[in-house]
Amino acid sequence: MRPQPVYRQGPAIGFDPALGRRFLVTIDTEEDFDWGAPFSRTAHSLASTAALAEGQTYFHGAGVNPLYLVDYPVAFDTTARDILGRAAADGEAEIGLQLHPWVTPPFEEAVNAHNSYTGNLPAALERAKLRALYDAAVEGFAVQPRSYRAGRYGLGSETMAILAELGVACDTSVRAHYDYRAAGGPDYSTAPLRPFWTGPDNSIAELPLTSPYVGLLRRFGGPLFHSVTDRSRVRSLLSRLRLVERVPLTPEGTTAAEAVAAIAECAALDLPVLVLSFHSPSLAPGNTPYVRDAADLAKFYGWWDKVLRALSDHGYAAASLDQILSAICPDGESSPLAKRSRAPLSP
Repeated sequence: MRPQPVYRQGPAIGFDPALGRRFLVTIDTEEDFDWGAPFSRTAHSLASTAALAEGQTYFHGAGVNPLYLVDYPVAFDTTARDILGRAAADGEAEIGLQLHPWVTPPFEEAVNAHNSYTGNLPAALERAKLRALYDAAVEGFAVQPRSYRAGRYGLGSETMAILAELGVACDTSVRAHYDYRAAGGPDYSTAPLRPFWTGPDNSIAELPLTSPYVGLLRRFGGPLFHSVTDRSRVRSLLSRLRLVERVPLTPEGTTAAEAVAAIAECAALDLPVLVLSFHSPSLAPGNTPYVRDAADLAKFYGWWDKVLRALSDHGYAAASLDQILSAICPDGESSPLAKRSRAPLSP
């Protein structure tokens, strides 16, 4: 028997038809650390935050308002505060939250892989860490954060209730079609690609990370792909034969050609909102496995050039989080989003 998911999947979210097809760029804005090393409270730097300026300039020039999901160390970094605070104040970006528990107080848990998934912590400790992060973001960026992503996608059974207490209206922790149980994390293998309501009284909008199945057998992707989860050779063969492959919309580990094919599949499915993502340390060479040098960084921006063009070709326009939330048509007036004024929808 499969365990119960750590989130509750409520009704699908409907949107004002005027919204059209939209995409949201989300950035896990975090400290630099060795992804291959054990988790540590202190073995990190914030050198890459200076590269946020170039990244923001690029996206602004492309007509994209990114959602920066900042974690605790970034919220106290003066460089990040200056760059992102200015962008948010100018209406060119939005600030949300991302929780890395191992670098967020209070420091009461053992530092290990299991506890790196915040949802594995006692609810009281998860609540205290989320409160500390929320307060740090308010202080550092002069905003009231409305969105959240759990670091390592680590939702817990109490996370949504805690977010509701903080007044957070949107979660984007669910990575559709991924299963992290083998590492002690949550299971999203059956999560939908379409946004849905979750949380207490369907008070939180879930915008799942977009990762469709592509290939000849894509319609059977879920059962087929996850039936061979522990057989990597079989999964690799399925991919090479173009039978089924899971493609996350990220420049980290996904080629531009793969992303373009995934966008075409999303359009065929008529998905209303696509959520793309990457980690901010990839904006500077040497921090992530995906951007090791200047050539990789050039490829990174080249990926975005191609993907943004493909999104436009398939009728997907950039949207801010505010535009997306404001265009929601609630199923009932009990939703806290029901009476929010709508932001103008740019073409």
